Amino acid sequence: MKAKKAIKRLQHIETLLGAVIDGYDAGTSGVNDLLNTARSSVASASQTLAAAPATKVPARADSARKRLPVAAKKRGAAANHAKPSHKTPAAHSAEVAP
Repeated sequence: MKAKKAIKRLQHIETLLGAVIDGYDAGTSGVNDLLNTARSSVASASQTLAAAPATKVPARADSARKRLPVAAKKRGAAANHAKPSHKTPAAHSAEVAP
């Protein structure tokens, strides 16, 4: 996943956690503590990800993907020769006639 997309998702999760925390009663301190811990963890992860330098992924060689190995070409050629030939309409009608 790209860093920019991950940061967006983490920020979205952080806002969702904030909404859940606001929705809980103050009396359930155990749940609020857990949610606050989760929110701070997500915030620190997004800050760490934002501070990390973006690494460039090496581009794939398009020509290497398009080239087929010799063995694959031979398999394709052998498969084409192994197929039964289609009958011509004249030969087919001659078989059907009594």
